[in-house]
Amino acid sequence: MKVSHIEHIGIAVESLDEAIPFYENVFGMKCYAIEEVADQKVKTAFFQVGQTKIELLESTDPEGPIGKFIAKKGQGIHHMALAVDDVTEALKHAEEQGVALIDKGPRKGAEGLNIGFLHPKSTFGVLTEFCAK
Repeated sequence: MKVSHIEHIGIAVESLDEAIPFYENVFGMKCYAIEEVADQKVKTAFFQVGQTKIELLESTDPEGPIGKFIAKKGQGIHHMALAVDDVTEALKHAEEQGVALIDKGPRKGAEGLNIGFLHPKSTFGVLTEFCAK
């Protein structure tokens, strides 16, 4: 397995309508896509920063993962996503190294990417996502 770059940093926010103008006006970034991922109960907004993206995450259901995260920890960094060639192989490699997995296999994420998450108890408290096209 080889990580090519940080694909994105996911940031949980209460409102995309409030957060998008902040990133555009304060940092001079441009939101290039907004997408709902219904099965993850989230609406996302993306900003490109060099080779890396910032993904803002707004819950569409208080019982979804982002809704629960915000209720417990408040707004802020939710996860770090690493770009890999093959999510299946990356998850398998991580599991072989003793890492606890949230996803045993890839699933579809925003922007049509295949994704898979590692449990933060095995990654020094950082929810980590593998992403591949």
